[in-house]
Amino acid sequence: MAGRARLTPVGAPTRGTTNPNRLRRVDRWLASDPAVTRLLRRGESPLVVDLGYGASPVTTVELARWLARVRPDVRVLGLELDPERVAAAQPAADPPRLDFQRGGFELAGARPVLVRAFNVLRQYAEDEVPGAWQLMLDAMPPDGLLVEGTCDEIGRLVTWVVVGASGPRTLTLSLRLAELDRPSTVAERLPKILIHRNVPGERVHALMSTLDECWAAAAPHRSFGVRARWTTTVAMLADRGWPVFGNPDRRRLGELTVAWESVAPR
Repeated sequence: MAGRARLTPVGAPTRGTTNPNRLRRVDRWLASDPAVTRLLRRGESPLVVDLGYGASPVTTVELARWLARVRPDVRVLGLELDPERVAAAQPAADPPRLDFQRGGFELAGARPVLVRAFNVLRQYAEDEVPGAWQLMLDAMPPDGLLVEGTCDEIGRLVTWVVVGASGPRTLTLSLRLAELDRPSTVAERLPKILIHRNVPGERVHALMSTLDECWAAAAPHRSFGVRARWTTTVAMLADRGWPVFGNPDRRRLGELTVAWESVAPR
């Protein structure tokens, strides 16, 4: 990692909460999404940044393991604003495959093809989000991708937005189906850009409401298992005109991806 410009870290420290496997749902998606895997398989030794990994480096270590399945020589750099957290992560470092450094939205002078930023922007105001996105994208190549999202403490409710140079592309919800009462439960973990928009008149509120309606209508399918009920729910959603993306097989994992335009704030 030597030779990178030293930049003043930009951002505010996070609470630092983390747990093993907290981000396994997004990690699993990153290791299988065609757009992400194409990025990782191009060029030499691609760099991925994990921004704001928290008080423990465990989720960054897990990310490196998942991505190594796609590209064995992938390099993962964990960035934190708190120098004590960076120091605490050093025993887990294995450069150049895995390293840790102090940095924020400026990405510490790195030029990654992919950035994962989870539970970082929750503490910011909604109007600060686009600027933070742009600061990260400015440090990336034109085809780079930012995956920015939020999850609960044990990773059962997870959401993320994929952002490219032209702006947000998709919103993904990933839910643990076994304990799911209704899909709109995930609204409390929406990304910051959407979490305050779950009110009547906003597109994301319409998504949450329609998901609940389809979930209720799919109740007869629960006799075939909760996955069958969820895949039926997603099929009903698509039949109602929602732009559903992604591999149908991934829906069995509790995932739903829709076009950003369908949920963008009004």
